[in-house]
Amino acid sequence: MSSSGRPSAAVASGDLQIVSAPSSRTAISALPPRHPTNSSSALVEYTPPVINQEEEDLEVKLRRILDHVPVRVNNTSGSSAGSGSGDFHQYRQMRRKEQDRLARMDVDFHKRKQVAEFNKRREERLKATEERTAKKRLKRQKKKQKKQEKKMKLEGVDNCEEDHHKEDDNDKSSDEEDDQNE
Repeated sequence: MSSSGRPSAAVASGDLQIVSAPSSRTAISALPPRHPTNSSSALVEYTPPVINQEEEDLEVKLRRILDHVPVRVNNTSGSSAGSGSGDFHQYRQMRRKEQDRLARMDVDFHKRKQVAEFNKRREERLKATEERTAKKRLKRQKKKQKKQEKKMKLEGVDNCEEDHHKEDDNDKSSDEEDDQNE
C-alpha cells in the first residue's frame, strides 16, 4: 500500500506481497490452526498408516534387490523379420535347459512328496506302537498291583494267625499259671 491508502500498482496487478505475521504464534506451522474444541467438521479424518517395522524392513530389502540385481534376458532374438541359421541351435539349447529345469522341479516335487508320505506313515506307526506299549504297560501294572494286594492279604492273614497263636499261647500259659496257683 502506498501512503495514500491505495494499493500500489504491483499489488493490484496480482504480484505477491510479503506481510509480517502477528507475533502471537511462536512456531510457524504448515497446517492451519486447529479448532479449539479439537472436533473436526470433516466427514473422514486422515490418520497416517501405521507401518510395522518388519514390513518396512521387507520393503527396504525388496527395493534394494530391485535396484541392484540386474534383469537378465538370455539369447534374445533380434528384431529382424527372419531367423538365421544359428537361431535353431540357440532355440534347441534354450528348450533343453527349460526341459531340464522342469524335470528337476518334478523330481524335487516327487522327493518332497515321498518324504512327506514317509513321515506321515512313520508318525502313524510310532503312534500305534506307543498305544500298544501303553496298553501293555497298564496291563503289567495291574498284574503287579494285584500280586502286591494278594501278597499283602496273605501277610495280613499270616499276621492275624500268628497273633491268634500268640494269644492262644498266652491264654494257655495264663491258664497253667492259674492251675499252679490253686
